[in-house]
Amino acid sequence: MHAFDVLGDPVRRRILEMLAEGEQTSGAVTAVIRAEFGITQPAVSQHLRVLRDNGFATVRPDGARRLYAVDHTALRQVDEWLAPFRRFWTPHLSAMATEVARGKRLRRLGEGVGTTDARSAR
Repeated sequence: MHAFDVLGDPVRRRILEMLAEGEQTSGAVTAVIRAEFGITQPAVSQHLRVLRDNGFATVRPDGARRLYAVDHTALRQVDEWLAPFRRFWTPHLSAMATEVARGKRLRRLGEGVGTTDARSAR
């Protein structure tokens, strides 16, 4: 299965978001996914299996529990695939960062001007 086929499913994306926060038990993942998507425990288990089988998640036993975590292998492959396309958004993000910095500077200067004006009005 291609990485984007795996990531194309909203349930699997949500599971990855949860795992990005840290290791999760299968029970914790199931509880959240069932509440948010209304799917059964076997369906959640199938999504976890797809993530494991395609290199997006790992599982390790901890007594009777199973702990899932993000596996960076497939995510690195996605990142490599996206590399040629970064040129389409990187300049826009740089320009946005410049504008944010300019806005902060103008606010900072504006606050100084307002304070000076208020003192000289006394």
